[in-house]
Amino acid sequence: MQTVPQRVLENARRIPDAPAFSTREGGRWVPSTWGAYGRAVERFARALVATGVHRGDVVAILARNRPDWVVADVAAMAVGALPAGIYPTNSAEEVAYVLDHSGARVVVVDDRRQWEKVARIRAELDQELVVVGMRGLAVDDPGFVPWEAFTARHDSAPAGSLSERLAALGPSDPATLIYTSGTTGAPKAVVLTHDNLAFTATSAVELYGIRTTDLTVSYLPLSHIAEQLFTIHVPAFVGFPVAFARSIERLRADLVEVRPTVFFGVPRVWENIERGIRRELRSLDARRTRLVGWAREVGRRVAARRNAGAELGRRLGAEYELAKRLVFDRLKARLGFDRLRLAITSAAPISPEVLEFLAEFDVVVHEVYGQSESTGPTTANVPGATRFGTVGRPWPGTEVVVADDGEILSRGRNVFAGYLHDAEATRSTLADGWLHSGDLGAFDEEGYLVVTGRKKEIIVTSGGKNVSPKAIETLLQRHPVIAEAMVVGDGRDYLAALVVPDPREAGGDLDAAIRRAVDEVNRRVAVPERIRRYRVLDRPFSVEAGELTPTLKLRRSVIAERYAAEIAELYPGPG
Repeated sequence: MQTVPQRVLENARRIPDAPAFSTREGGRWVPSTWGAYGRAVERFARALVATGVHRGDVVAILARNRPDWVVADVAAMAVGALPAGIYPTNSAEEVAYVLDHSGARVVVVDDRRQWEKVARIRAELDQELVVVGMRGLAVDDPGFVPWEAFTARHDSAPAGSLSERLAALGPSDPATLIYTSGTTGAPKAVVLTHDNLAFTATSAVELYGIRTTDLTVSYLPLSHIAEQLFTIHVPAFVGFPVAFARSIERLRADLVEVRPTVFFGVPRVWENIERGIRRELRSLDARRTRLVGWAREVGRRVAARRNAGAELGRRLGAEYELAKRLVFDRLKARLGFDRLRLAITSAAPISPEVLEFLAEFDVVVHEVYGQSESTGPTTANVPGATRFGTVGRPWPGTEVVVADDGEILSRGRNVFAGYLHDAEATRSTLADGWLHSGDLGAFDEEGYLVVTGRKKEIIVTSGGKNVSPKAIETLLQRHPVIAEAMVVGDGRDYLAALVVPDPREAGGDLDAAIRRAVDEVNRRVAVPERIRRYRVLDRPFSVEAGELTPTLKLRRSVIAERYAAEIAELYPGPG
């Protein structure tokens, strides 16, 4: 099996004039070709060789999503080095940790803010560090090398050096480092091999029928394996183009212009889309409300049949075509989804109610489960075999079992090689060839996996009841008035919650709306899982404040420490 860099360079020869990337410049989307992509990779790779980067060295990338990010990543793999993405939202101290832990020889930055982080901490590092700026960045500092000056070094690389490095790549050789986003403690460096990447990418192509005519949008941090899969690895094995969003804040506008056929979104993105649609629904008159209600019922029945792999039948098919013309197509065009044929969610749990609601509008989102250590996917819902409320069946070629204690275990060609510089963590996570996920779950009667919680996040009340906080938080956030929530109560008599409201959804009385939401959730859960008290916060959790990971998961320990006084007030008595 070919490696990712070998496939990229093959595409550059096979389809040199086909579009590989597009970026928004001067008010329009400007494409660049596979031929240009391949030439950029070759130049950067030879420049790395000329700079003295050897097999096994690390090339760090500290930048927002853009073509230069991908070029640096693929070029590093091409010469046998390991690219290591660093989240651009990381602080200077967090950047220093990754550079020091990985021993990176080169770091590539995209703007002055990232350069300043590196400039502030590079004297603290033991290794000599080459700092390369992406195209468009100019810094007057002897320790900074502009992109053009760096790639000009390619002429100094020995003849045939790149071909030799590419030929030497083996399936089990380390290919990339994925630093976990660190919901607890320091991030660990997941070592993924060339076979991990190639196997997972080709499996995704076959499983989802991805083709050269597809188009996706890159917007989640490329330091995350899921975004790399859709922006770098899968395109390499298919040859389809990627559009780079200007930012996550402008994603909605970019989607409308790009009109992707394949789209991967974390739950927060899908939840925001759902909330926006619900706001639109409240403004409809009675006649339009009845029409949309009829269309939603048609959409529900269509999704149920398609998810089960069944034909629609003549009558339902005719109703569906009418609902499309009158409702679905117009709504999807406003979302930028009028050409969408594959929608995926992963990286965190999502409420099945969100998926059911979107499916009623002909946007069927397939939930995938996994982690960096499994190169992304472990199980997946796919078209024709999707069950909302589950994370699907095992990924092709992957064994998935549930241990006696409920932990989800897996093994297969997608399972990582280990953690860099952490043999103890590797031994505990990879025991007897099985990847221990740390997640709890069970299979349903049709072989679909249901994730029920995370071992380390389980709250044990003073009465000995084990509670998954995430399940309750998901129920709370189903209510439009609650934007975010964190459940607390470990070692306490009862559960409580920190709540971030969405005032736009309150309907006038915010306190009453939140109370109704909490009461409704309490009616749906067992007595020990009920929220007895809650505290409304005056600002949202954020990545910048360190309360969310870059993939928008709660950093519970940070939030608990920051709001220790507020949590203490929720438990006025002893214990």
